[in-house]
Amino acid sequence: MNHAPAGPPHTARTPRVKLGALAGIVGFLAFVEFTSGVLQGYYTPMLTDIARHLGIHDADVNWFEGTQLMLSALVVPAFAKLGDMFGHKRMLLWSTALTAAASLALPFAANFAVFLVAWTLQGFYVVWLPLEIAIIWTRTRGRDGASLLTARAAGILVAALEAGAITGALVGGQLIDSLDLRIVLLVPALLVVACFFVIAFGVRESALRPGGRLDLVGLVLISLALIALTGGLSLLRLNGPADLLAWAVTLLGPVLLIPFARYELRHPDPLIDVRLFRSPALAPVFLTAGLFGVSVLGAQAPLSTFARTDPAVHGYGLGTTGFSTSLIIGLYLVAMIIGALLFPKFSRWITPRRTLIAAAALVALGYLLFLPFHDAYAQVVVNMMLAGLGSGALVAALPAAAASAAPDTQTAVSTGLTNSVKTVGGAIASAVFGIALMQGVAGAAGADTTAGSLSGYVTVWIVCGVTALVAAALLVVVPKEAFQDRSRDASVAS
Repeated sequence: MNHAPAGPPHTARTPRVKLGALAGIVGFLAFVEFTSGVLQGYYTPMLTDIARHLGIHDADVNWFEGTQLMLSALVVPAFAKLGDMFGHKRMLLWSTALTAAASLALPFAANFAVFLVAWTLQGFYVVWLPLEIAIIWTRTRGRDGASLLTARAAGILVAALEAGAITGALVGGQLIDSLDLRIVLLVPALLVVACFFVIAFGVRESALRPGGRLDLVGLVLISLALIALTGGLSLLRLNGPADLLAWAVTLLGPVLLIPFARYELRHPDPLIDVRLFRSPALAPVFLTAGLFGVSVLGAQAPLSTFARTDPAVHGYGLGTTGFSTSLIIGLYLVAMIIGALLFPKFSRWITPRRTLIAAAALVALGYLLFLPFHDAYAQVVVNMMLAGLGSGALVAALPAAAASAAPDTQTAVSTGLTNSVKTVGGAIASAVFGIALMQGVAGAAGADTTAGSLSGYVTVWIVCGVTALVAAALLVVVPKEAFQDRSRDASVAS
């Protein structure tokens, strides 16, 4: 992403670049992201129906997000590394096949455990966007304005993703009000199968493939750390904050990152080059992604269940139907599309860093407005659209920023790390939000109700708003050159 280097102010705008020969490949990949969007938006309006079907509490819906996000954090670095080594298209096909198999299993899951496993395995779709950005970057490498061109393509992909999410939310919300749940769950599975053939016949493999071997020891070490962290948080949700064992397991996760980092620093071809986290260009991208994941990933299930909660019974919520809930989600996603498409334009006018600061501030504003304004349908829509504008810009910007700052041989790894860090933030938030929603339920109206507590929803809004504010504050102090094009032969700061 082009913007002025540190020094005297640069007033000339960055020249506009066109996709040109990239239009075809971007079009096929846009269909892939449309499918990804359907998966992300389709199920949200029916989460309460799924909970009733499985006989679980609304707070337990966060298990779906938490376990899927945990898997995502594990598979993204592995698939991104394999993509850099053996071909981005090849790994895109493998991840699509796995997602299709899991999606086809959901309608036939007979109980919560089986459904949870299938839902978790469906999370392989999260590797699609990093691999797609890497495919695009290998085709723009060496061209003038390569990072801005990648950002424009990323904006189109994110717009397709959000268009798919809108379509999925609206169709899912409409179908759940009129059809059997199992039939409704089959629809996105068929779309993923079609997506596999689009990739197989419409996408050409990346040219840059340095080869190498997968760092299995590093993968095991990072897996143990993430499993300990999310497992400990799950124990906290089950046993309560007074459980010392749950706290010990939770704290073990960050501790296990120490031997992982030491091993990766010694490895000649590490799974995750931890030196990337020291780069002044990449470190702020990763940190922002982690904080952003709290709201964009961790808050989706609570927002859906809050809207479906009946205010006449519980004293809060909107009492919406599946379709009315999907309209809220749809408007939120429309705002995300607008934010994603506007990001490259504002980046040329006021620099990428300032645009990201404004985007994070919008996310914070949207969620903090929930504190005084959450009683009316229109209030919730306005809040979500404000947050959506900022979220769309951040979703498009972060992987493109990582691609432009990364070494050529670690493009997919670097873009994948933005997703991994984001999903870790979302997984932690999902577990914390699940704990918060369970607290105070017994004292609420209807002690045996399956609805979450109002205090839990307030916690969700505060955490999402504050983490977005922290992200904006950190972006203020990062180096001015953090999001600009770098010389491709420059090494990552050590």
